[in-house]
Amino acid sequence: MKGVGSIRARLLLSLLAMLAVAAGLMALVTYRNVLAETETLFDYQLRQMALSLRDQGEIAPDQAGAFADEELDFVVQIWSVDGRAIYASRQHSELPSRALLGFADIGAGGRTWRTFSVAARDRVIQVAQPLAIRQRLAASAALRSVAPLLVVVPLMLLLAGWLVTRALAPLRRLSAELRARDARSLAPLRTAGLPDEAVPLVGGLNALLERLAAALDAQRAFVADAAHELRSPLTALKLQLELLRRSTDASTRAEATAQLAGGIERAVRLVEQLLALARSEPDAPAARVRLDLAELARTTLAGLAALAASRGSTLSLQAAAPVWLDGEAAGLAALVRNLVDNALQHAPRGARVEVEVRHEGGARALLRVDDSGPGIPAADRARVFDRFYRRGDNDTGSGLGLAIVHAVARRHGGEVTLGDAPLGGLRVEVRLPAAGAG
Repeated sequence: MKGVGSIRARLLLSLLAMLAVAAGLMALVTYRNVLAETETLFDYQLRQMALSLRDQGEIAPDQAGAFADEELDFVVQIWSVDGRAIYASRQHSELPSRALLGFADIGAGGRTWRTFSVAARDRVIQVAQPLAIRQRLAASAALRSVAPLLVVVPLMLLLAGWLVTRALAPLRRLSAELRARDARSLAPLRTAGLPDEAVPLVGGLNALLERLAAALDAQRAFVADAAHELRSPLTALKLQLELLRRSTDASTRAEATAQLAGGIERAVRLVEQLLALARSEPDAPAARVRLDLAELARTTLAGLAALAASRGSTLSLQAAAPVWLDGEAAGLAALVRNLVDNALQHAPRGARVEVEVRHEGGARALLRVDDSGPGIPAADRARVFDRFYRRGDNDTGSGLGLAIVHAVARRHGGEVTLGDAPLGGLRVEVRLPAAGAG
């Protein structure tokens, strides 16, 4: 037991209090019942003794001697009808000096007597007993009836402790199983033999372990894929650097420098996308704010204007009204940037890229990107959201752009769909939960 805060201690204390109260009530009720029954029995004895003397003509000498015994608690008195005392089993100044027919409590000599009197022929017979003696005998009998509880209660406490320990044994086994595991042991816990009250708790733990296992598997896969994808550009950078060192003339050195700069730019872009993808995972922490998706798209497209101009492409935005939603600004900016960047990179020079942001029926925000590029065949659209996936005819890029878009959309409770654009290329539509007007 690890302190009074444990379940075992609380159960034992609760059972102890319950047994103490139950034993106390039982003892009180038993004591009072036995006391009342004993008083009734003593009254019955008084009545039977008086009635037996009523039917006798006189008290025999041997019976009178028995009544005069000092150890006998009962005192027999007989009066004539005119009140003259004609018999007393014991002569004493403290005996009751009067008789009340039936049962009565009479004070005499500083103590109280319990009496029963009956009239018979020309006399009155009274049998009396000191009330204190009756009460002492009754209390003694009542205490003897309660005494077994003093033995039963400790036995019940021991039994209760054993039962509580036995009932909590499955939880102790579960705790021991958890302590015996290491950080890599994420297999579900066994529910066999557990009480019904513990099954939901173990079910929640198993669900948590399942999510942790899935997160760790995804992290391992991400690290493995990232290491694989980074190996090629880093190797290329080493080769380009070696070529630059070996360059002997200005033109060769300029060409090698340009190739090295391009390789560095691609490596930086890959690392940025890897970081963006890691931040977009569903379990990654993020702070959400109220933002205007139209304004965010406008700012993001302004940053891509130079890239569009360098490729001779036309970049336009249609956003007539603010579109408010609760989201992560950096993640949504990465979503917009990757969609437009993909459209610019994979479309031929001079292509058109059109972006639209608006409300779509109720509490839904729509972000649509159309381009005039080659598009994506319907057979490949289900796989383009996978990390590092590249189509066979496209070896440029990192294969992370649409994976980031998909992760950010899921993180915000949205969805991404691919279709054919009126411009002839690919249409990407992102639907996100919208908020009320800010």
